[in-house]
Amino acid sequence: MTFPELTGKVVFVTGACQGIGEAVAKTFLNEGSIVVGADLAFDNNDLIKVSDNSYQIHVNVADESSVQNVVAELEKAGLVPNVLAHVAGISTMDYLVNSKTSDFDKTIAVNTKGTYLIAKNIVNLMLTKEQPAKVIFMASQAGKNGYRAMAAYSASKHAVLGLTKTLAIELASKQINVNAVCPGIIETAMKHRERRDGAKIRGLNPDDIEKEDNSQVPLGRTGTPQDVANVVLFLSSHLSDYMTGQALNVTGGMTMN
Repeated sequence: MTFPELTGKVVFVTGACQGIGEAVAKTFLNEGSIVVGADLAFDNNDLIKVSDNSYQIHVNVADESSVQNVVAELEKAGLVPNVLAHVAGISTMDYLVNSKTSDFDKTIAVNTKGTYLIAKNIVNLMLTKEQPAKVIFMASQAGKNGYRAMAAYSASKHAVLGLTKTLAIELASKQINVNAVCPGIIETAMKHRERRDGAKIRGLNPDDIEKEDNSQVPLGRTGTPQDVANVVLFLSSHLSDYMTGQALNVTGGMTMN
């Protein structure tokens, strides 16, 4: 199924360099959208065009001056987003009692403060169009549950859901839908690193963690970035026009609430 209403629309995607963010960006490009990918890994602070419908720019979502620079560049190029897909995020791992406060601060800064800063600045730009729009935040099933050795990550994603619900109420009268996606175990570079870190913490090996992961998913497999991108696309389309403030699980049945 394709969504003609997304053709030519401006879609701003954070974390677009790899993993889920990259899959989201490619999915919108396939819909004929104009995609602006922002990522810490991009080294250009000015907006550059990389293909007919694709732009990229550096952003540190935890730094408001960096986010504000992105807004200025979008304004200068006349690219006001119709869709905001905020995917950028990090994780750190350790048992809470052994964890480093600096790791907790970093995780909250990127995942929670970063969501706040992106929402505050990009949504203000979106409001200048006075048109219906879609905002999608990347939360996690860890935003609904607790997981060993992931206290900072879980806390940060619980907070993302709070921001989602609040912003949904505040923007409803503007016909801007705000929803979150809650992925489960998705095969990305971050997940593979988490398996290595988790194995070390728990005295196991990464293969043990992978087997454990698969055993917890009722559908019998872990997810792909495209599984998540498909739901982001749905939330950006007309099919989700009567949905706001929701947190959709993409977990293969691992989380059902």
